[in-house]
Amino acid sequence: MTKVFERYGASWLCILPLALVIVPFFLAPMLVVAAASFLEGDGFGGIIASPTLANYAGLFSARLTLDLYLQTIKFTILTWAFSLLLGFFIAYFLVFHVRNQLLAIGLFLLCTVPFWTSNIIRMISWIPLLGKEGLINQAAMGVGLTNQPMEFLLFSSFAVVVAYVHQLTIFMIVPIFNSMARIDKRVVEAALDAGASRFDIMRLIIVPMSKSGIALGSIFVVSIVMGDFFVIKVMSGGGSASVVGAFYEDISVLQYPPAAASAVVLTLVVMGLVAAILRTVDIRKEIAP
Repeated sequence: MTKVFERYGASWLCILPLALVIVPFFLAPMLVVAAASFLEGDGFGGIIASPTLANYAGLFSARLTLDLYLQTIKFTILTWAFSLLLGFFIAYFLVFHVRNQLLAIGLFLLCTVPFWTSNIIRMISWIPLLGKEGLINQAAMGVGLTNQPMEFLLFSSFAVVVAYVHQLTIFMIVPIFNSMARIDKRVVEAALDAGASRFDIMRLIIVPMSKSGIALGSIFVVSIVMGDFFVIKVMSGGGSASVVGAFYEDISVLQYPPAAASAVVLTLVVMGLVAAILRTVDIRKEIAP
C-alpha cells in the first residue's frame, strides 16, 4: 500500500487543486443541466421530476434547429477563415520580417492594446463606421464609388463577421506567434540556400511547424463563436439568430428543460468540433514548456 501511494500519491496530490475547481464549478453544473434536459417543465419556471425525451424530440424534429445550427456554423467558418488569414500573416510578419526581437515583441503587444477594452465597446464602435450615414458610406459616396449608401454594411451577416473577426483575431495571433517563434530561422535560411521558393518555404516549413498554434487558435475561435449570441443579435439587427440565442429565449420564458436540452446538444457539437481539430495536431507540443 505504501508503494502504491508513493507511486501514485504525488500525482493525485498534484491534480487535487485542479479537481477542486473543475468538479464543483464545471462538472457538477454540467451534470445538473444534463439531468434537467430529461425532465418536464411546468411552464412557470418549475421542473417536474418526470423523465422524458420530449425535449430532445422537439429539438431534433424542428426545422428551426437545423436552420440555427447552419447559420451558427456559417458564421463560425467565416470568422475562423478570416481570423486565421489575418492572424497567420500578422504573426508571420512579426516573427520573420521584424529583425529586432524587442521590436517584434513590442509590436505584438501593440496588437493586443485594442483588446484591453470591452468586447461590447469594440463591437458597437463599428456602427458609426458601417451605418448608412457612417464614415465608410460617406467616403464611398464622396469619391463616386456609389450613389447611395451600401445597406449591407450594417445589420447584416457582413457586419456580424466583421465584428467577430475584429474581436477574435487576437486569439489566432497569440498561439500562431508562439509557434512561429519556435521555428529555427536557420532552417528557413538553409531552404533558401537550397533554392526553395518563398511559397515552398511557407508550404513545407512555416505552415507545418505552425500547426499547433493554428489548432489552438482555431479551438478558441470556434468555441467562442459557437457559444455567443450577443454579437449576432446586435450586429445583424435581429435579422439573424444563433443556437445560443434560441435557448436564451427559452430561459427568458422559464422553459428550462428545453433550454437545457439545447445546451447539451450544443456542448456535444462544440466538443466534436474541438476533437476534430485536435486530431490534426498534438496540442501538447504547444502547451508544453
